[in-house]
Amino acid sequence: MITTEFATGSPCWLDLGTPDVRSAAAFYGAVLGWDYESMGESEDFEGGMFRKDGKIVAGLGKLTEEGARSAWMLYFSVTDADATTEAVRQAGGTVRVAPMDLDDWGRMAQYSDPLGGQFAVWQPGTTKGVDLVDQPGSLSWTELYTSDAAAAKEFYGGLFGWQFSDMPLPGGEGTYTLITPAGLPEERMHGGLMELGKENLSLADGRPYWHPVFAVEDCDAAVAKVTENGGSVQMGPEDAEGVGRLAVCLDPANADFVVLTPAES
Repeated sequence: MITTEFATGSPCWLDLGTPDVRSAAAFYGAVLGWDYESMGESEDFEGGMFRKDGKIVAGLGKLTEEGARSAWMLYFSVTDADATTEAVRQAGGTVRVAPMDLDDWGRMAQYSDPLGGQFAVWQPGTTKGVDLVDQPGSLSWTELYTSDAAAAKEFYGGLFGWQFSDMPLPGGEGTYTLITPAGLPEERMHGGLMELGKENLSLADGRPYWHPVFAVEDCDAAVAKVTENGGSVQMGPEDAEGVGRLAVCLDPANADFVVLTPAES
């Protein structure tokens, strides 16, 4: 489970880069019950925060990088963004956005792993991360699709100290790797990674990519809202034993995410 204690290496923030901020705000409002709070609009910036029941659950901003696809960016908590940046370079990753302060909220940086999967880190200042997780309408899991699971485990394990445990997929269709922050018990696992052929990574032109999993009270109802509001469904809804009912979805700009109604414990 993800918590707001935000241990080092655990997901603590996420934001969406999109070509149309207003359209994205309306879509996620309909699907996840989020309220959008604008932080301003200008030629250089347009974006703000998503809230659920008054609590911040994600950020939203207009895409500024030429040729970039609309996608969710996941941020992992670190104690020193500059040291992490050097470690990314040493491990063969790429620095996309060098460490920078965001007022007194914290310090951030964005990277690509050696195979091209994009992710980010957050060194907390006055803001440790989002206010709500692991509840309906909020982040409950993170997931990496990659063309080389062993390489991903080597890179991220070295960078964050993550602990990994493998489990077989139903029907012998491969392996799913569970991720737990360094030194924490398995009940604090926060995500997973799965190896796919490059032909199955077409959203990112064959490169790996991370996406968020959002908890919802009713997966089928959420999927209906996705399609009613211009999104689409890549997989599901379907039941996953011991996990719950889930669907892999795309918003109207083709940013991918998962909705999950967790299995009753």
